[in-house]
Amino acid sequence: MSALPKTEPDLQTSLAHGEEGTSRAWRAFWRNPLAIAGVAILLFLILFSWVGPFIYRVNPYTTGLSIIVQAPTAAHILGTDALGRDNLARLMLGGQISLIVGFAAAVFGVLIGVVYGLVSVQFGGWTDTILMRIVDITLAIPSIYILLLLDAVLKPNVYVMIFIIAITSWQGIARIVRSEVLSLKSREFVEAARAAGASWLRIMFRHFLPNSMGSIIVYTTFAVGGGILTLAGLSFLGLGLPPPAPNWGQAISDGIQYEFQNAWWLIYPPGLLIVAAELCVNFLGDAFNAAFDPRLQGRGGA
Repeated sequence: MSALPKTEPDLQTSLAHGEEGTSRAWRAFWRNPLAIAGVAILLFLILFSWVGPFIYRVNPYTTGLSIIVQAPTAAHILGTDALGRDNLARLMLGGQISLIVGFAAAVFGVLIGVVYGLVSVQFGGWTDTILMRIVDITLAIPSIYILLLLDAVLKPNVYVMIFIIAITSWQGIARIVRSEVLSLKSREFVEAARAAGASWLRIMFRHFLPNSMGSIIVYTTFAVGGGILTLAGLSFLGLGLPPPAPNWGQAISDGIQYEFQNAWWLIYPPGLLIVAAELCVNFLGDAFNAAFDPRLQGRGGA
């Protein structure tokens, strides 16, 4: 009985160290030039996609047969596409769709993977073995086949694309979370929490998740880029969102047909936007990794 009163101060001390480490990590993140660059690019993409349409008031769906594949002019700053629609307006609208699908698919996929990894560790034994073998099997199958199958079976729309991308990208974070939690299960503050009578749900949300949050955030940033690229790739193959909904991958797919007509405004602008989005998430991912990885920061675990 005498050991129990000592556990609560130990728990408070471990939590205090964890909060201090998190604050230090965020300070390190904002001092990283890559973080500043990533945030700047992200702000540009958000302003371009959501604020831009309020400034550049051109209907992205209006067609004009007399201005098909027209080079940039004062009326159409980035020219027009094969149906005479304003290219800049469609890139802005396409940015909304690409970013929403990329971010939503990443968050949804990470949530699936985190819950899967926590359940696997909690039940352990044969349950853990079976769940991890399922992960291994799905990772062994090239994701493009699963994407093509789901895309063929389901009628594509924004929500379906988010589901398709998420359902093929959760395995990595599931293995990461499982590994992190397994390393935390034997830590002193977890043993103290059990001795104090904490439920497994409290331990999960109070200790396991906060101490794994760095890895989860890093993985999520890279998953956003993966989602944007996956949507762009499917759209380029003609398997993405159905017309007239635009996205950057579809814009490249449509524009590549006019490559030999030197219609650069249909190819390079959406390509540069995709590159910018990928640079953004990679900069942010590297900055988060450098800030939250104890080995890179020279600090101990929480």
